[in-house]
Amino acid sequence: MRYFILIAKGLGRNKKRTLLTALAITVALFLFSTLQTFLTAMDGAVEVLGDSRLISRNAVSLIFPLPISYLEKIAQVPGVADVSYGNWFGGEYQDRPQTFFAKFAVEPESYLRAYPEVTLAPEAREAFAKERTACIVGERLAEEFGWKVDDDVMVSGTIYPGDWNFTIRGIYTAKRGFDIRTMLFQWKYLDEGMPPGLQGAVGFYIITLADPAGAPRVAAAIDALFENSSAQTLTETEKAFQEGFNVMLGNMKALVTVIGLAVVFAMMLVAANTMIMAGRERTREIAVLKALGFDDGLCQRLLLAESVTIALGGGVLGTVVAKVLYQATGFTMGGWFPAFNVEWSTVLAGLGIAVATGVVSGYFPARRARRLRIVDALRNVG
Repeated sequence: MRYFILIAKGLGRNKKRTLLTALAITVALFLFSTLQTFLTAMDGAVEVLGDSRLISRNAVSLIFPLPISYLEKIAQVPGVADVSYGNWFGGEYQDRPQTFFAKFAVEPESYLRAYPEVTLAPEAREAFAKERTACIVGERLAEEFGWKVDDDVMVSGTIYPGDWNFTIRGIYTAKRGFDIRTMLFQWKYLDEGMPPGLQGAVGFYIITLADPAGAPRVAAAIDALFENSSAQTLTETEKAFQEGFNVMLGNMKALVTVIGLAVVFAMMLVAANTMIMAGRERTREIAVLKALGFDDGLCQRLLLAESVTIALGGGVLGTVVAKVLYQATGFTMGGWFPAFNVEWSTVLAGLGIAVATGVVSGYFPARRARRLRIVDALRNVG
């Protein structure tokens, strides 16, 4: 216990420096946890998706549409159990234009059949299917904006210009993997608002398979149907479709990893500099401890313990705050990652880095304390 008191006294010797060092490590490990979670969320967004659904889009790019006339032809392909379709809408919620959330125009009945993981009250399903301006929103989105059933919502279009008015007819919940921070509304409402030459355009088709094992064959058959058309298709599993988004991000994983390593390295430099300064300032104190009978090894361990305590305190604060904050706020990175949660493995990795930082930064002043001779230390102190 007396050694713990000595460690506490040492940490309190310069409270401001101790606090600032711990806060620097806190910020660094908060950033590390965020970057690491970004990597795990990228992988997690793919892993939760299965191979029971296919996504068919324009072979040139997702931004180019497909004709609605493809619907019946796709439905007749052997192995296709159901087909739905939709468009990415974009747009800004007029009351809070700076806050982004995903908005899709979909065919209500077939879309909800394609995603059985979505839970919605029967009366809300009926209203969503029948009312032209009806929409449904995820529970997290409704909670964030304070929306209730029957509230009116106005969205200013960006891809599709104009003001679009919606009435919330349901608030859905969903299992992991489906974003509960999304608005879904009727595709017909969007189509009716388009100029005649732009009507009948579909952004993507969602194909439910009778047998997931037949995914490659069905995808090839669909693409072969439109091989010589002006709007060729690229059909792939939902999992591969999501992986395509990750590929479009380029070598983002490597960049994030490098940034994370740079943060950790910078954190170690800050902590090491602080501990070296603290060790030099305590030359006389260490000499007195040795004169009182504290051996070289104990003096070394005391300084090392102080360094590890500061680093570990900052590590606990940075990683745990990141986990609690992202979980409490339901952060989804603009809807890209419905499961943006700091894993406990990330927390443990952050704590491991904190301990390593404490050991590395405290090593040199601790070694100096071990080698310090009482006579030399007292001679150099005025």
